[in-house]
Amino acid sequence: MKNETHLDSAAIASECARYITADSPLAVSMAEGIRRGDLELVSRLLKQNDGIATVRVGEANKSKTWLHVVTDWPGYFPNGPAVVRALIEAGADPNARIGGAWHSETPLHWAASSDDVEVAEALIIGGANVEAKGGSIAGGTPLDNAIGYGCWRVARMLAEHGVQIEKLWHAAALGMRSHVESFFDKDPAPQIKEINDAFWQACHGGHRRTAEYLLARGADLNWIPDYAKQTPLDVAAGPETGREALVNFLREKGAKSGLK
Repeated sequence: MKNETHLDSAAIASECARYITADSPLAVSMAEGIRRGDLELVSRLLKQNDGIATVRVGEANKSKTWLHVVTDWPGYFPNGPAVVRALIEAGADPNARIGGAWHSETPLHWAASSDDVEVAEALIIGGANVEAKGGSIAGGTPLDNAIGYGCWRVARMLAEHGVQIEKLWHAAALGMRSHVESFFDKDPAPQIKEINDAFWQACHGGHRRTAEYLLARGADLNWIPDYAKQTPLDVAAGPETGREALVNFLREKGAKSGLK
């Protein structure tokens, strides 16, 4: 291997080598290998540079990990799940946080935000905390990110892995009708803003029966949350099976489009 892609193990272990700049030869080689899905190159660099799996890319006030690189937007890098496994086996922390950003997202937050479900599952198997807070959506969990960005494959996978569905809008977005109903059996019952947000999310997720249930409980047919620009009718549109039934239902009820 060329010298520029090899760091002495003692240097890696030292305080000054906890971070490497993104333009350093080793960082460039690692990043290129990760994004190309070159598992052979990534494995070789991990093996020949002791401790490199835990080194952060950037500086102390702004940095990320290699697992953030493999989960970076737009996701779906070749061999992504295998690269995740190789990094974790080499010592990478699946719960490491991004540094120096306005949020503190883990790699699982990032995988959730691009709907890269296979990589997200590899992270969970490798020890990622599905309940980690600090996301760019409401400072919440990977599930908040998945639902907020409309990444339904990861959202459903997280639910299957037992993530806590503690918010009405989570249950509505996932079309969990019986779970939605259970919120109305609680004391106090959901307030109108919660119902409106849940209705919008039910439309976001494409769930007609859940949307119908919430509308019958007072939801505003044309509610636009403060974090969105689309009406329920606008956000309901999409190519997935079943959305046409929802769109037709909303139009029959008099829903409007393009209010903002």
